[in-house]
Amino acid sequence: MINFAQPYYLILLLLVPLFFVFYAVMRHFRKRRMAKLGDRALVKELMPSVSASKGWVRVTLFALAFFFFAIGLSRPQIGAKLKERNIKGVEIMIALDVSNSMMAEDYSPNRLERAKLAISSLVDKLRDDRIGLVVFAGTSFVQLPVTTDYASAKMFLNSINTESVPIQGTALGEAINTCIRSFSAQSERSRAIIIITDGENHEDDPVAAAKQAAEMGIKVFTVGVGSPEGKPIPYRGELLKDKDGNIVVSRLDEKVLRDIASAGNGAYVRAGMSEFGLNPIVDDIKKMDEEMFNSVVFEEFDEQFMYFFAIALVFMVIEMLIGERKSRRRLL
Repeated sequence: MINFAQPYYLILLLLVPLFFVFYAVMRHFRKRRMAKLGDRALVKELMPSVSASKGWVRVTLFALAFFFFAIGLSRPQIGAKLKERNIKGVEIMIALDVSNSMMAEDYSPNRLERAKLAISSLVDKLRDDRIGLVVFAGTSFVQLPVTTDYASAKMFLNSINTESVPIQGTALGEAINTCIRSFSAQSERSRAIIIITDGENHEDDPVAAAKQAAEMGIKVFTVGVGSPEGKPIPYRGELLKDKDGNIVVSRLDEKVLRDIASAGNGAYVRAGMSEFGLNPIVDDIKKMDEEMFNSVVFEEFDEQFMYFFAIALVFMVIEMLIGERKSRRRLL
């Protein structure tokens, strides 16, 4: 497997064909200038040592040198391998509400996108902690099992939308139970669940689920997204309406979220416009006893750029050594 550490330098390869175009244009104008001096055949007889083909050879060598130089700048790497290492941290399962009510625009651009942005910022600050994602609406499922692969976590996070769960609703209790089942077997005490939701229209008993999690040593934190006065829900180019034709207004249900956090030995935070609320929760989680985890990661790429630079240097030296005059020696 070849990996490029700085792939943006590969765009320089687009210049390679331009070298040949530029040289062809230059030769065209050179011939026009020579034609002004006199008959082309006569001028050619006056310069018998000038080679017409060596110019193309030189530009080809220069193009090859530039090609390998650009590849070297992009830092090709090979030899990635799996390596097991021990890390010390906590396991965090984040349950994200993806019901239609999360499309309300209390936040910019909406509740769901603002929550995803906050989770992405949180992932950027993690080091050795393990993180997993659960999405839920009327039902729930694991979007990403607990991992230290933060790049994959952000990739899966970007793909989340309100269509990730086809059944609408807000099954908070089921989301908590899904998180409980998703912790790794290695974790026993350093476990926490963060639920991000507007808490509206819960269909089961989330408080009982949070109490069960607390009995297992898992802390349950809740982040309330929305406003008590509520906002209408954009849906397919218009505002969502109920069966009677009235515009549906989604309001934040803080009471149930406070009850869940209390039963789960955690804390409730209402998401703000600038500070979403995840940072103080993670600071609280960091105070928990950390555990040792075995983690298998890809690492130890072998840099290969020096070989491409060496090849580029060889072609460049050869290009400089070749003149534009014909060789005096001829092969019989």
